[in-house]
Amino acid sequence: MLGMLFNEKECKELDYVLRKELDEMLFDLSDQRLDHDIRNAIANRYKTVFHMYARFAPKKEISKYARNNITPRIKH
Repeated sequence: MLGMLFNEKECKELDYVLRKELDEMLFDLSDQRLDHDIRNAIANRYKTVFHMYARFAPKKEISKYARNNITPRIKH
């Protein structure tokens, strides 16, 4: 495990970057045109970034990005 110290400005920037990344991945996961393997890779990355964000974000903010683990099926 690694530790890092951030000042308040850096914490706000990290919060912003992680939220934007989560937003982008949620958008990509909702795109039914993407291949199943790609969607799985995005879902795994989402889980990692979400856990990073959850370490310091308020619970109200965390709930906005919580998602169930069910990946919608791609219609063929």
